[in-house]
Amino acid sequence: MKKLALSLSLALALSSVSTVFCRHPAKNSYRYRSDLCSLRSKNAQGELVGFDIDLAKELCKRINTQCTFVENPLDALIPSLKAKKIDAIMSSLSITEKRQQEIAFTDKLYAADSRLVVKKGSPVTPDLATLKGKRVGVLQGTTQETYGNEHWAPKGIEIVSYQGQDNIYSDLTAGRIDAAFQDEVAASEGFLKTAYR
Repeated sequence: MKKLALSLSLALALSSVSTVFCRHPAKNSYRYRSDLCSLRSKNAQGELVGFDIDLAKELCKRINTQCTFVENPLDALIPSLKAKKIDAIMSSLSITEKRQQEIAFTDKLYAADSRLVVKKGSPVTPDLATLKGKRVGVLQGTTQETYGNEHWAPKGIEIVSYQGQDNIYSDLTAGRIDAAFQDEVAASEGFLKTAYR
């Protein structure tokens, strides 16, 4: 039953964010970079675990290849792939026209929307009137950073870029920013479900 559930989960995941693959023929290994703590984190033993890791392990198993996992910030993923420092990206990397000019994508693995997160009781909502004059944290190199800089910054909303998602959540909790704007899965699974346990 567990195998069936895993197979169905993988089938659903593979049918519906995208993985980028590149093969170095001289090696018998694929390496992956993953950046979202909601999809990848470390267990008590310091090992990487989570959806991205499970999916990567299953893919490598099916093609009979050894996987090595490498952690890196989101904004270093594409340059690392292009420089052949890694063989694949296994991360919630939105498919954009600009990124498609640089790298090849597989079909989408899942669809992820963006989510604005604020402290409980905050009057801030996802509309320009309440966001004006506020500080919104975004992860560097994301579609949320691009959107914020193009659509919100010209309207008086300060976009604050961070290298790590955890720093955004720390600053939100401490009140140094008014809102966090990120991938819905990262917000739900990586912060909202874990921050208030």
